[in-house]
Amino acid sequence: MPAPVISVAQMREWEKATWAAGRTESEVISRVGEIVAQRVGQMTRPGDLVLILGGKGHNGDDARRAREHLPDWRVYLRNVTDPVNGVSEVMTLLDQRPTLIVDGLFGIGLNRPLDEKWIALIQRINQLQTKVLSIDVPSGLNADTGQPEGAAIRAAVTLTLGAPKSGMLLPSAWPYVGRLEVAPDIGLVPCPFTSETCWTLPEDFHDYPPARPATTHKGDFGRLAIVAGSLGYHGAAVLASRGAQRAQPGLITLYTPEIVYHAIAPQLQAVMVSTWQPIIKLPGPNTAVLIGPGLAAENLPDEMKMATRHIWRDSLAPVVVDASGLDWLPLAPFPKNVTRVITPHPGEAARLLRTSPQQVQANRPHALREISRRLGNCWVVLKGHQTLIGRSTGEIYVNSSGNPQLAQGGSGDVLAGYLAGLLAQPPLQADPLKTIRYGVWQHGAAADHLSLTRRNWIVEELVQEIGSIQEAPLEPPSDSPDGQIKFNG
Repeated sequence: MPAPVISVAQMREWEKATWAAGRTESEVISRVGEIVAQRVGQMTRPGDLVLILGGKGHNGDDARRAREHLPDWRVYLRNVTDPVNGVSEVMTLLDQRPTLIVDGLFGIGLNRPLDEKWIALIQRINQLQTKVLSIDVPSGLNADTGQPEGAAIRAAVTLTLGAPKSGMLLPSAWPYVGRLEVAPDIGLVPCPFTSETCWTLPEDFHDYPPARPATTHKGDFGRLAIVAGSLGYHGAAVLASRGAQRAQPGLITLYTPEIVYHAIAPQLQAVMVSTWQPIIKLPGPNTAVLIGPGLAAENLPDEMKMATRHIWRDSLAPVVVDASGLDWLPLAPFPKNVTRVITPHPGEAARLLRTSPQQVQANRPHALREISRRLGNCWVVLKGHQTLIGRSTGEIYVNSSGNPQLAQGGSGDVLAGYLAGLLAQPPLQADPLKTIRYGVWQHGAAADHLSLTRRNWIVEELVQEIGSIQEAPLEPPSDSPDGQIKFNG
């Protein structure tokens, strides 16, 4: 099940409940050491030089325990408890350019400014631009506020323990946290807390979607109608259609303006392609509708925009709206207990709220809830680093997969098509939230899988991979050397 996003105080209470249940700190530290060593092994190769920096607290104990599980690596373990005496030795080791630095200097208990010696050490580590694996939280970062206490490690990967801490999901923390991963099973008792914000785990989708019975036929898995493509943007219609195919609904029909029909139709085989006409009544026999990818040309007919408003307001089938179609939506209620999904990136979200992308990014959960409220409590997939899924009330889910290589044109079209292809299937309509979360996670996990083998993959390859991932890839790429996160498709 998803992991709750908790505070440092709640983490401490969780630990106390564990000790009260008879489990020991030593047992948990031993378990964490194994997990950290496993992640080191995924980020490096045997024989590589790994520098482990251990502080004086339990964070340092976790780092030290990892050492014994790395017999085939060249490991320098340095206990740094005194910044005056320890910094010069660590500086010398840093000059040897280790392949990976394991950061166990400070844990989540840090809540005061660091002195200048610690700041100098952290700055030196950051200047190297060496990959850093931070244990639980990047050293120097306040796990509640998301702000550095004078300075903070800029990690490639932060492996947080038990559950994410709330400050690490704030935009101010992103340049330091890098890719946030959660080790949920570290030997603690079940988490006694719930949260309005939840972190998606790969195991949330074990045996999902359910296996198809042997006696089924294409009529059991729905029909998807896609309205997409325009002059200069016909590729988006193709990508959305192919993304939908990977979800494997029974039938797909693409409706596109006549001016681009001959550019699109030869690229699709199993997808039926028709020209869009004002007389078309959607959804008709279709069990879901997708509108928006590539509908960016200036000369699109007003009838298409009006049809979008009617479909959104009146259809009983699931409706997914993306890209330019977002600008056509009515601020009006739709039937109860039907599924409506929109997939804006921060710029599109800003247009819907009539604000700036910077303001959206400053408080992404608030932006998601306000957009959903204005559009009748629809589901919102707010794309970007740590994509959010939710609506005006209830839990908001943070997606855990994906990487900066998704920041290329067309990746959002693939996602919209894949989501719509899933939601067109009657067996997957009973729990739309899980289906949406699964689609978003698959999209990011496919990108992670591709990035394991090459950094220059393209969106057409994303289409080939999406839907095939069974578990999280071992090591997606680290973020850019300056630590800045690029937004996903």
